[in-house]
Amino acid sequence: IEETIETNGTKKEETIVVPESKGPERLGVGLGWDPEDNGQPFDLDASAFMLGADGQLVDEPFFVFYNNPASPEGAVMSSGDDRTGDSSDGGDDETLFVDVTLVDPRVQQIVFAVTIHEAEERGQNFGQVRNSFIRVYDLDTLEEIARFNLGEDFTSETGVQAGRLYRDGSTWHFEALGLGVKGGLEELLGIYAAKFC
Repeated sequence: IEETIETNGTKKEETIVVPESKGPERLGVGLGWDPEDNGQPFDLDASAFMLGADGQLVDEPFFVFYNNPASPEGAVMSSGDDRTGDSSDGGDDETLFVDVTLVDPRVQQIVFAVTIHEAEERGQNFGQVRNSFIRVYDLDTLEEIARFNLGEDFTSETGVQAGRLYRDGSTWHFEALGLGVKGGLEELLGIYAAKFC
């Protein structure tokens, strides 16, 4: 695996080039954080936007998040909504499971994001959340492909576009993005699901 990384402020771009004819077919997108700090609870959420050639959600059910835990064809599924970050082993608190062999043919890319629930109302950002991270890994080999430490890399943001899977013919490739937003989930919906808002 070859990696090219360009860092510019909070924007981090990383292209993963897989020399084999096909990239990983089953991926995990893991999200983890520590529970409340100084009496302040944090609720982080992982989500996936399944986009068409126009860069927009192909249909509302193809936005996978806490209120819609699976895409219609079962290609993206959530482990469930963890509202506390209180995992006993310090590992992933929420996971999105992806099987690219099942993806609807209309979907050309899948963007993975993490946001803080009710961040604006609570006055929260990633800089306040202890040991928060999002990582992407191959489910078959457990090899970690990309990882972002949210509290260190995105101190004032409330949402992060962590990476995307994109279709290239019959092959899928992963690109790490690391793009922070300050409008949380609402801003991301405005970017990728404007026609449904």
